[in-house]
Amino acid sequence: MQFDTTNIPASIVELWHKADDVWETYQAKPAFESYASADYGEVFHALKSLVGKADTFLEFGSGLGIVTMMADHLGFKSHGIEAKASLVSMAEEYAREYAPQATFAAGSFIPDEFSWDPSSGDESVRTFVDVPSAYAELDMELEDFDLIYAYPWPTEHSLYQNILTQYARKGAIYLTYDAQEGINISIVD
Repeated sequence: MQFDTTNIPASIVELWHKADDVWETYQAKPAFESYASADYGEVFHALKSLVGKADTFLEFGSGLGIVTMMADHLGFKSHGIEAKASLVSMAEEYAREYAPQATFAAGSFIPDEFSWDPSSGDESVRTFVDVPSAYAELDMELEDFDLIYAYPWPTEHSLYQNILTQYARKGAIYLTYDAQEGINISIVD
């Protein structure tokens, strides 16, 4: 993947290339089923624009943890939640070198109390809705974060919004990346 590295620290660019190499090597493995990476340059610049507007950061479905590590690099107290423990292990390995303050937890970003309801627009084809949440492992709740990042699948925007509306802090910043729409920044109400 080609990366726009304009005004990006060299260590972050190196991390992007390592993540790209991991993808090329392991993309056929089960741990990488449904894995997709955002345009890291776009996300980095969006995160940078939010410095000073938020303190605690959470990445929904953090995969290799690249966005969580970028947020850590920018000074956010950064956490990632990923359902696949093997990806959490890889993220923790990279974090030791690139973002030692970033933390990761294995489990779901969906609070255990959330009731999945297709009648309210909760469509899901890829998010693990039957995995226990990882908030206890972080010793935090969704409402403890003032910046939440996600890369939802096209049919899951409503599901993610419903989760945030019910459990996130009012006024929290919700940053999303969409392959077709790009970056979106909104406020949880």
